[in-house]
Amino acid sequence: AKFRAARRLWARTLKDRFGARKERSMWLRFHTQTAGCSCTAQQPELNIVRTTIQALAGVLGGTQSLHTNSYDEALQLPSEDAVRIALRTQQILAYESGIPETIDPFGGSYYVEWLTDRMEEEAQRYFDRIEELGGTVAAIEQGFFQREIQEASFRYQRAVDSGEEKVVGVNAYTVDAPIRVPRLKITEAARREQSRRLKALRARRNAARHRAALERLERVAATESENTMPAVLDALRAKATLGEIVRSFQSVFGRYRERSMF
Repeated sequence: AKFRAARRLWARTLKDRFGARKERSMWLRFHTQTAGCSCTAQQPELNIVRTTIQALAGVLGGTQSLHTNSYDEALQLPSEDAVRIALRTQQILAYESGIPETIDPFGGSYYVEWLTDRMEEEAQRYFDRIEELGGTVAAIEQGFFQREIQEASFRYQRAVDSGEEKVVGVNAYTVDAPIRVPRLKITEAARREQSRRLKALRARRNAARHRAALERLERVAATESENTMPAVLDALRAKATLGEIVRSFQSVFGRYRERSMF
């Protein structure tokens, strides 16, 4: 319902506010990731089920691309086995469920249609509220989004702590014995190999082109009229690292430090 409502809102905004005339320009394309925040450290194998349900919801909602979280992400960087299971979850949905063969499979469901309408109305009220605050940047500076996230998190955690919200394996249907999962270990050999690859990259790239690309990125970032994305892509083509690109932005904007909203 959330994704169906988002497509409606996007199409209407593109048409009414930005004057889009071609149907194709009003299409909403989006990526979906399952909720890593729902993964639990207790009985972590249950996260496979959670991720499957969330991935199914994404496919039913018409997502164009999908990332499925690994079941051990509440504990560590995912192991190879956990990543494989996450990938196979997508592949089973894609090739065994038959769901992708149908466009909008819940279209016409009285409940989903009602929920889509409600989601659209409430989301529009949120957007109107943000506009009243002066737009997204102004809302961020006023701490609006941070407060909304913190308050929602607090309400949810309080419901879990009180038992009103059930989380299987955490406050319901728990087990005393710890359940062990294969641990991912980053070896010293892997660290040395990555260090070697980075040094090799820096040695073989064109130093003049690399320097010029980062300097251009800083110049573009310092203006309000130019799009930084082409400059970022040029820097990547010049073999700049992510850290170097981030530092270029930091030289212009400084380092962001979120203010406490409490």
